[in-house]
Amino acid sequence: MAVPALRAWTRRFHPAPAAGTRLVVFPHAGGSASGYRALSAALSPTVEVHTVQYPGRQDRLGEPVIDDLHVLAERLVDVVSAVPRPFALFGHSMGASVAFEVARRLETRGVVPAALFVSARRGPDVYKEKMHHLADDATFIAEVNLLGGTNAMVLDDPDIRQLVLPALRGDYKAIETYRYRPGPDVTCPIVALTGNADPVLTTPDVENWREHTTGPFELEVFEGGHFYLDDHLDAVVAKILGTLTVSP
Repeated sequence: MAVPALRAWTRRFHPAPAAGTRLVVFPHAGGSASGYRALSAALSPTVEVHTVQYPGRQDRLGEPVIDDLHVLAERLVDVVSAVPRPFALFGHSMGASVAFEVARRLETRGVVPAALFVSARRGPDVYKEKMHHLADDATFIAEVNLLGGTNAMVLDDPDIRQLVLPALRGDYKAIETYRYRPGPDVTCPIVALTGNADPVLTTPDVENWREHTTGPFELEVFEGGHFYLDDHLDAVVAKILGTLTVSP
């Protein structure tokens, strides 16, 4: 059952069976696998990228959104376990928290990722009271637009907006109601990536990730906002490759 589950939950846009390692990518709130196609292309064929496709969007539009982050992580542990090893995890925004919770669960099974890349997300026990997912559509959309990125653009189209809002609102509920549960964290290296003009993050918030691994920690700050990745893809790819000790 592991391989069918992997195919159902992840997308490989650039299969590279001879790659030395794999990278499992966890998208941001409202995001989908296709949003990380450029990252996959840039890493291929040195690193094969498996991008998670959460339920409730694109080719999984008919499936119910999972609006509890711990439940989502539990569903993904077996999926990620089926990825050929060695592998690393990369999560952007909400995806960073999902990746962290998956990594914790993997390590309890004796599976240690090569690295955990957490992008544009505060550390897991830095809590900020936000309940935007409960707001009316106009207020909710205004909050999403504050971050920029693809979500802001697609929400300008009324027809597309009605298709993507349920998944986006469900994802926001998942991350806004997420609470870190004390217990073993991870032993793998954590690399935290952030933009210096992110409207919802501070550097100390991001540095909190240091407290959640017994392994090495590194923080890299880029010029840009919450979606700094769009403008610094080459630099992020270089960081991933360098961390995984492979040559571009």
